Amino acid sequence: MVHEVKHLLHLENVYQSYGSKLILDNIDLTVSAGELCTVVGPSGCGKSTLLRLIVGQEQPHSGTVLIEGKSVGIPDKRRGIVYQKYSLFPHLTVLENILLGKRLTLGSFEWRKQKRQISEEALEFLKKVHLQEHRNKYPHELSGGMQQRVSIVQTLIMKPDIVLMDEPFGALDPETREQLQIFLLELWENHPMTIFFVTHDLMEAVYLGTRILVLSHYYSDDRGHAPEVRRGARIVADYPLERVASSTTIKSSKVFTDLVQQIRKEGFDPKSTTHVSAFNLKHKDSFQTLTPEEHAP
Repeated sequence: MVHEVKHLLHLENVYQSYGSKLILDNIDLTVSAGELCTVVGPSGCGKSTLLRLIVGQEQPHSGTVLIEGKSVGIPDKRRGIVYQKYSLFPHLTVLENILLGKRLTLGSFEWRKQKRQISEEALEFLKKVHLQEHRNKYPHELSGGMQQRVSIVQTLIMKPDIVLMDEPFGALDPETREQLQIFLLELWENHPMTIFFVTHDLMEAVYLGTRILVLSHYYSDDRGHAPEVRRGARIVADYPLERVASSTTIKSSKVFTDLVQQIRKEGFDPKSTTHVSAFNLKHKDSFQTLTPEEHAP
């Protein structure tokens, strides 16, 4: 299947194995610029593996992974990443942590030339995330939520094409987690960017996303169940989500809770498996390349 280069991210026929274990099984995915794409699935299904392929930390066993039509290659500044564990250096202040990426990539001459401008930009970011008064503090002097906001700014100042987030709020208490969800939506709405957000929390995924991908190894196909048949996780559902409001009250609405339950059934229930030909791929950018073994015409 051939596509025009019109998407920021394009994966086609992607397989990833570790030894004899197949993790990702014929993944097809395109993501347009400006989307806030959330990814959910059962523990161990390969969500973080998919993220590492996009970052370039791993290469797929087979298949295509492209960013703006070019091979993903090794990690570079086109991709920024925010992990659950804060990526801050303890011996550097908040401002120094934010400036570090630019300082390391520019070289000494360019850094001296642009230091003032970049520092002003960093301070503007800190002002927008309500941390300007903490710029000279060290990470241990900040709360967990504040540290994660600094980590996000540390990534954004590099101006990546896509921001990848791997369970970024997973280590936070529920109240702080919800505050960070609102913060991320406000940041995304005010500074258009493309975000690929991996989480195990279904409510968080539905609340944040403009699109939700459900990755799961609970599905059926025509390959049978012989011992030699290996199956990995696939995208079993792909929903467009309306970004109509950032109020957390939407989480208690019937439409919201019904969708959470539908996703739980489609991706997390081993007793409720959908055939590959009937996956709920509702997003306009969804596509699927099935082999004859997976689904005989």
